[in-house]
Order: sequence, then structure tokens, then C-alpha cells
Amino acid sequence: MGKGLVHVLAWSLATGAAVTLSWWGVHTVMAGTAYDPPRALPITAADATTQDSKPLASSTKRPSPTPSKSKPVKPSPTRTPSAKPTPTPTPTPTASGQIKGYDTDGGRAVFSLGAADATLVSATPGAGWSMQVWKTESWIRVEFTSGADRVSVFCTWHDGPPHVEIGNY
Repeated sequence: MGKGLVHVLAWSLATGAAVTLSWWGVHTVMAGTAYDPPRALPITAADATTQDSKPLASSTKRPSPTPSKSKPVKPSPTRTPSAKPTPTPTPTPTASGQIKGYDTDGGRAVFSLGAADATLVSATPGAGWSMQVWKTESWIRVEFTSGADRVSVFCTWHDGPPHVEIGNY
């Protein structure tokens, strides 16, 4: 009975060590890759479509909420309709920087550009294209590939503010 218990205990410890080591190895390799969880971005008026362009997806109209019966709505007699149009808000920087997207033949790369660094927000390959992402402390490279065609979106900030270059080769 004692020998069986020792064997089960040794097997349990070896299995636990193997699982821990495997998790640590995968976690170390996957940390900082393009598979980081997505962040929600604010939608600004600059992203709205113009009359000349077609929207990418149809919008959904939701019903307006009905006012509560416990609090009656009173119209304000001092408000008058404004004759001048409201100004279009400019894109606001997020906590980490200005969000800028770069459309290429191979796909779209979106970066958050700060004063002294940048982060990759998203990268989406076009139809028939694949992509690969490299990240270091001073640059990020997104490469879209389709057959012999390659498009590289290269963001660097090692000697100043972030700068994005797009190259086709």
C-alpha cells in the first residue's frame, strides 16, 4: 500500500511540474504578440462616411427609450433651435496616443501613436493575403503577403516620435 501511494505521489508531482513548465513556455512565447486582447476604441466623427463613399456595413436603428412615467418631461421654454450647424469634432487622442489607420494593397494596420512610442491596435489582411507581425522596443513591422507580393507597414520611434513607412516589394 505504501509503495503505491509513493508512486501516485511521484506521478502527481511530475505531471504538475510538466504542466507548469508547458504553461510557462507557451505564456512566454505568446506574450507581446499580435494576439494581445483587443482594446475598445472611441468612434469619432472623422470615421464617419461621406456622401461620396459607401458604408462598409449597414447600420441598425434602435428604438428610442420611452420616458419614465414617474418623472414627467417638461419642455424648456428658454431653449431656441440653433440656426448654425454644430462643428465637427476633431479626432481626440486616446490615453496612449493618436489612433491612425494605414490602408495598403495587402490589408489595414492601425497604430496608436504616442509622443515617444507606438502600439499596434489591429492588423487585418485583405482577401487572399496573409500577415505576420514583429515587435521590438523601438519598432513594429506588419507584413502582408500574397504569393510573391509583399507589403510592409513599418512603424519606428527609436530616434524621435513614431514614424510610419509603407513599402511594396
